[in-house]
Amino acid sequence: MSRVLRITPASEAHLKRRALLAVFLTICVSLIGFGIVIPLLPFYAQRFQASEWQVGLLFASFSLAQLIAAPILGDWSDRWGRRPVLILSLLGSALSFVMLALAGNLFWLFASRIVDGFTGGNITTARAYIADISEPRERARNYGLIGAAFGLGFILGPALGGGLARFGLEVPAWTAAGISLLAAALGWWWLPETVHTTPARRPSPWRELPMLIRRPLLGRLLWMDLILWSAFSVYQTTFPLFTHKRFGFGPVENGYVLAMVGLIGVLMQAMVVGRVVHVLGERATMRMGLGLNIAGLMGAAFVPSVTLFLVAVCFAAIGGALALPSFTSLLSQSAGADEQGRIQGVGGALESLARIIGPVWGNGLLHYGDALPYASAAMLLVLASFIARDIPEKERY
Repeated sequence: MSRVLRITPASEAHLKRRALLAVFLTICVSLIGFGIVIPLLPFYAQRFQASEWQVGLLFASFSLAQLIAAPILGDWSDRWGRRPVLILSLLGSALSFVMLALAGNLFWLFASRIVDGFTGGNITTARAYIADISEPRERARNYGLIGAAFGLGFILGPALGGGLARFGLEVPAWTAAGISLLAAALGWWWLPETVHTTPARRPSPWRELPMLIRRPLLGRLLWMDLILWSAFSVYQTTFPLFTHKRFGFGPVENGYVLAMVGLIGVLMQAMVVGRVVHVLGERATMRMGLGLNIAGLMGAAFVPSVTLFLVAVCFAAIGGALALPSFTSLLSQSAGADEQGRIQGVGGALESLARIIGPVWGNGLLHYGDALPYASAAMLLVLASFIARDIPEKERY
């Protein structure tokens, strides 16, 4: 059953809206399943007497597998289409959650994350999909909508996971598997194809990576991608243990706080990002977001009370909601139409590398002091902000 998006002048706006809605719903449902499980993983691992170091490696194992697979999946989406790669990734997530639910020891816990990592191309493929259907002036806004789908998944997912955890840690995992299958079904029935396949086999994306990094603008953006996501992954993967050590939070409390963060992200990316980019441009919006994120993470590292911590986390959430869609828009505009999947795949691989570095680094530092992970992540974002000064501003629309 082929669904190829053929845009004519008469139907262009309608088809673009349909495609955008389809990818929004598919990613939202997918991230609900992802959000159910991720806040519970550290506690799942501790059931098998895992150390803080092993918890960091658990998060990193997913990213290591994705580091290998993401450029290949991105290349496949250019050659064979976005839709089959997106459905494959969702089916892989469903399988990984089944493995997680059945895991009887730490080995199978790691195996479940590795399977999800090898097939986890849903976000990078969605970014390439958005580039296919968006004019440059629309990309920051449309990437904001995908970010809103991401955030909405993390509102409903952690809250649902926290509630289901009362009945046992396996229950959220089984629920996430079912939700991932639902997302795959949505992709199969609703998602139109947007890309013509490339006419010839190209070299391995890994072999082209050194050439891509040497491009002046693209190279800066790819280095920024690595730095940004290293900092963000420190924050994301140390959050459950950080709040447990400092404030005594458990899965339920963490689920609700992450749901609050997700709500902020949804509101900002759905209603604010496009307007701010229209006025300031992508680069200025990105740098403003980085500044808010730096302030939020540095505050979260040192505040002594729950109330002040929540305020700091809100600043970080607002900053991330502004910075990431603007950055992704700049990255997509640095690539040609025939290489969107490849460039987004390479970016996804660097993000995966960051998610290997960040969890090991963040959870390792947590052993020596609970302020160290967030403070060091804030300093990395300072470095990213300096690199952003050399990125030319795009035209304001």
